[in-house]
Amino acid sequence: MKIAIIYNKDLSGVINTFGMQNKETYDPQTVQRVATALENAGHNVSVFDGNMHIIERIQDFMPRVIHQEKMGMVFNMAYGIQGESRYTHIPSMLEMLGIPYVGSSPSGHALALDKVITKVIMQKHDLPTPDFWVFSSEQEDMSTVKFPVIVKPKMESVSFGLRVVHNVDDLRDAVAFIIEEFKQQALVEQFIRGREFAVGVLGNNPVETFPVLEIDLGNDPDAIQTVGDKKEKPRRKVCPADISEELARQMQELSLKAFKSLQLRDFARVDIRLDENNQIYLLEINSMASLGASGSYVRAAKEAGYDFDALVQRMLDVAVVRYFSEQAQAPTEQQKRGNNNMLVRMRSFMRSRSEQNEKLLQRLVDLNTYVRNKEGVDKAGLLVNRALKSLGFDQEVLHNVEIGNSLFFSNHPGKEMDVLFLGYLDNDVRSGNHEYFRPREQKLYGTGIWENKGGIVVLIQALQALRFARKLSRLKIGVLLTSDNTLHNPFTRNNIAELSGRAKVVIGLSGAGLSGSIITSRSGGAVYRWSASLKKDQDTFMLGTAMNNISKALSKLSALSNDEKGVLVLPTRLNIKSDINHPWLHAETTVSVRYSEEQSFSGLGSMIHKILHDKKLKGLTLNFDGGKTRPPMLRNEKSGELYQLIRRKARELDIYVEEEQRWSSGSVGFAQRDVTVLDGFGPVGKASEEGGNFILRHSLSEKSILLAAVLLDFEK
Repeated sequence: MKIAIIYNKDLSGVINTFGMQNKETYDPQTVQRVATALENAGHNVSVFDGNMHIIERIQDFMPRVIHQEKMGMVFNMAYGIQGESRYTHIPSMLEMLGIPYVGSSPSGHALALDKVITKVIMQKHDLPTPDFWVFSSEQEDMSTVKFPVIVKPKMESVSFGLRVVHNVDDLRDAVAFIIEEFKQQALVEQFIRGREFAVGVLGNNPVETFPVLEIDLGNDPDAIQTVGDKKEKPRRKVCPADISEELARQMQELSLKAFKSLQLRDFARVDIRLDENNQIYLLEINSMASLGASGSYVRAAKEAGYDFDALVQRMLDVAVVRYFSEQAQAPTEQQKRGNNNMLVRMRSFMRSRSEQNEKLLQRLVDLNTYVRNKEGVDKAGLLVNRALKSLGFDQEVLHNVEIGNSLFFSNHPGKEMDVLFLGYLDNDVRSGNHEYFRPREQKLYGTGIWENKGGIVVLIQALQALRFARKLSRLKIGVLLTSDNTLHNPFTRNNIAELSGRAKVVIGLSGAGLSGSIITSRSGGAVYRWSASLKKDQDTFMLGTAMNNISKALSKLSALSNDEKGVLVLPTRLNIKSDINHPWLHAETTVSVRYSEEQSFSGLGSMIHKILHDKKLKGLTLNFDGGKTRPPMLRNEKSGELYQLIRRKARELDIYVEEEQRWSSGSVGFAQRDVTVLDGFGPVGKASEEGGNFILRHSLSEKSILLAAVLLDFEK
């Protein structure tokens, strides 16, 4: 299952700063522990920042049922950024989007976060809770207050702003502080001298209560647990609490009743005070009990038999049951064995290096690697060389004096290879049109980021993970990065053919389509350039005749396209200039051809030549050149078997892939015909109509772990 963990990291990700500001955040290390726990259960996990961009962030990560993918879920750890009922903000968005999630509903969070409403509901359900008063100003009448009391914000958690006071003057100061600091009403509650406890709740139907946990207050009945105690120096927790079985049972029953009364679901924690006469008082209920390692909820869960991984997986499971009335899919026996555990470790490793590799991608994208910009291409090659050299790869430079150098890397001394990766460094974007790296929420933009440079980083990430797992040295890997792809590989086509003949498998690093496609075949390509100029001293009316004949010729070219034969002929870059006052005309076009098989291309060039030299074009000076640029990459039985392997691995990793026949030629077409060849192992994205590129940010890690999983199978 795909799981998106949402928590709050960038609290500035809002349009305006307005209202109550959140002071409650999760430690990123705890978020990573949750992610690892879910990955240990075989889930595909990504972590997202829950600010104003969250909808854009998760829309391309979450599977769509209309594509027959398994439904994904959100593991919600977002406390909110600002404003009232901040716990409700992410759940409300998810309700709107139609995405299931772990945790209480917006209404449940709203009731529980408002301590006053919580106490009113408790009173209505005959649940014991201390008397209370609510103040909106320190100037209000406080004559009915019975001291001592504890003052707290009406809508905060983690013990923010707590203060015990014993007289009116201190009470007014405390109320003024709450209103000024937290921009909300102050809840004044009867202070219960005694001991402090917590009861964790997990599940829906049935609902489980954890063993009662006591907060060690050092035998001081006047002590309280402050925010400093929770965040900086947590107090000792005793679980199970040293109380009678009957008292523990009463606390659990009252906690369960409070959980249901507030319409909460999945999990929560109830805070309790026990007075010196053993009377129980429910203080509040936290609908987003902390999963921090030192927290009460995690400690009590351990006593109930859940280690951290089991607790997180159980929290997901009860939410899955609530939504789908079925148990969360258990990992298969194969997933439980070493390969799955290894992939979990590699995923965690990739996550730890994601920022570094994104910076490498930025450096690659920021370099202008226009095919004629030798300096830029060679600098990009130097960056890749540094990354691969650290992984034990040696470099061979394929020198070229006209353009940048092509590079071949290998991690072994022999000629034979398990797999040859094929990518390229150059592109057709001149410096004046170059787009620098531009990160957005779930997308990364920049010249070449999808077409070639993202795929290079996917490969580097996968190789880093394999080295971390001590598997890289067992694989014989070659990497060929060409510098003449834009020119249709005039200098390296022989290198591609020769190296591919030494490999069991050839994998191209081109970008994948938005459906997560794996390319099993690519069209061959041909390009023809044609121009026509009206001869001098022609009659003015010849302009119209010439224009008409040119249009007919171009129409005949398009008519050569044939879906059944897999042939596409398209005039592109058409440019016509004419002058009616001084009879003159010049037309030029580039004719692009795509064909699926060599047989379908046979005779096509002569047909194009015949059309563009039709006798009706008399009176025009004609120029024609061009021909085949690259052969097609053909799907064979071996490539089909490899695709099926990739698809099985992707299904195990909850990554959606589909087979694609790409209507563009690629350098993989020069690979030898009897070799297993696939393409499209770069990140998911597309080239925009304006010539720019973008990729989906999360696909960098998804394609990397998928590639690592496939290579692990090669190693076996």
